[in-house]
Amino acid sequence: MPSGLDSAKEWIAGFAAKRILVIGDLMLDEFIWGKVSRISPEAPVPVVNVTGESYYPGGAANVARNVREFTSGAAVMGIAGTDPQGRRLLDLLGAAGIDTSAVQQDQAFFTTVKTRIVARHQQVVRVDRESKGPLSAEQTERAMRLLDRAIGSVDAIIVADYGKGYLTQPLADYICRTTSEHGKILTVDPHPHTSLRWHNATAIKPNRMEAFLAAGLRPSDPVEPALCDGPLLAAGTMLFGIWETRNLLITLGEQGMVLLDPEAPPYHTPARAKEVFDVSGAGDTAIAVFTLGLAAGAPPAEAAELANCASGIVVGKLGTATVTAAELQAACAGL
Repeated sequence: MPSGLDSAKEWIAGFAAKRILVIGDLMLDEFIWGKVSRISPEAPVPVVNVTGESYYPGGAANVARNVREFTSGAAVMGIAGTDPQGRRLLDLLGAAGIDTSAVQQDQAFFTTVKTRIVARHQQVVRVDRESKGPLSAEQTERAMRLLDRAIGSVDAIIVADYGKGYLTQPLADYICRTTSEHGKILTVDPHPHTSLRWHNATAIKPNRMEAFLAAGLRPSDPVEPALCDGPLLAAGTMLFGIWETRNLLITLGEQGMVLLDPEAPPYHTPARAKEVFDVSGAGDTAIAVFTLGLAAGAPPAEAAELANCASGIVVGKLGTATVTAAELQAACAGL
């Protein structure tokens, strides 16, 4: 563990002064809460008696929501429909104090909604309503101009790719070029099936499966200890050649995370979760806190430790949850 973790409190306090722009696929997360008392006579499925509903920003919007827990300088860039779901999403973001001035609204766009039905603290089923497709040339040009307008005032950019079509190669190239020209931190949470190339990013954060898929390798079983996982390290080496990134942060679920840097030995931070209730959104928390750590001046290994602590907290919560600065400080103090 890096000795600099003694400075975790200082790094976390520094988050508040940073402005982070999150770019990617915006979604609305809907939760339908209920109780199960019997099995349906129509099919072998539970009958859920609904007791409540709740809505949260999802996808890249959830990354922004995680950022907002630590700083008032959270902004999001993407596209939303003018449908009721899109309006609800923008209302939620606005109520949370997240800047949505870089969000395009399109009458022809269908806002992605993920509906989770939860009973007895267990997810019964998830229903997705979405319409995938790449941005038009006009929408892409507008996105580029919105980035031009925002880039000067941000400390870092997070790209959250959920494979819904907002991120195309022309836009990815423009994001990489613009952040490089302005000397900004750029972190990317990639999607395994988009095959987008991210050149000169500060860091890219795939999970284990995504790392193998992006490297074109057959996934293998995890190895203990993680730093002796030859296939994983080989995939990382290949990804440096494919993505041309400065760092790779590979999340490993119950094994924690591995940080790879071509100029330093691999660094492993073990999982910090005490209880696991819901892993949804853990990756969003990880990329948000990791980026905030880098923006605050933390070395990559220390930023990875902060991200790992935050992920360990959020998986102990049910639903699309976030982590507060106080929770993160307490978790780091207990290391």
